[in-house]
Amino acid sequence: MSRTEVSDDGFRRLLGHIEESLSFATSSYNDAYLDRRISARMRRRGVDGYDAYRSLLVDDSEEQRALLNSLSVNVTSFFRNPEVWEALREVLAELAGNGSGRVRVWSAACSDGREAYSLSMLAHDDDRIDPNRVSILGTDIKPEILDAARAGEYHASETNDVAAQLEPLSGNDRYVERDGDVYRVSEDVKSIVSFRRHDLVQERPPDTFDLVVCRNLFIYINSEAKQAIFDTLGSALSPDGYLTIGMTETVPPSCRDWFEPVEKRLRIYRNATGSPTP
Repeated sequence: MSRTEVSDDGFRRLLGHIEESLSFATSSYNDAYLDRRISARMRRRGVDGYDAYRSLLVDDSEEQRALLNSLSVNVTSFFRNPEVWEALREVLAELAGNGSGRVRVWSAACSDGREAYSLSMLAHDDDRIDPNRVSILGTDIKPEILDAARAGEYHASETNDVAAQLEPLSGNDRYVERDGDVYRVSEDVKSIVSFRRHDLVQERPPDTFDLVVCRNLFIYINSEAKQAIFDTLGSALSPDGYLTIGMTETVPPSCRDWFEPVEKRLRIYRNATGSPTP
């Protein structure tokens, strides 16, 4: 099924059902993104028409779960865009060198945890950083993906070349162990990472952080939700805190006074307000 127009009534009724009955905030996402994911499920189930698919969803709990898994944005890897992570290594080292307090890091929309664990690996890999002074919180809206993140186990069939992903580290075998088809994050790496559910659009930030990482989420969502999320991320930053977003993403014009570019090409910014933003 191929659709270039997603404004018909059946599509709107389907989105309303997904939002109300399945508690997935379709109103925060681009219609084109939603239509691609929904149409793929419709093809898989051999259903023609949005109303027919809505009827299927009413009683089919397996399809409900499959659709929610499809709609959730879970594209991730260890050290995605390595040059960004080399810059983040320097940010973490700077934060760790400022005083004797804890360095608090937030991996927002963390998916299956690989971004949060990448941050932990950096902390363990750099002699300038005491990992015992670093705490990393990974959050996501989806409980099932958080369960996978806490497990810290990734199958080779679901993960591209892990050895290549871990090249930014000096000795990656200390951080990820392979057992047959399974790559398992070490207990040392997991020890400074925790996970919890959080809705970036609806909820205030879970704490104040020295570094907030939220990468490759904004390309899927609409401008209203994007503004709400930047409000949340900005209000989570400590006075000298850093924010990192995806390399193809931009700060909304209404928020640009809040963030001073540190590495503009790499999308690394510092809090420009001297305090958490309103």
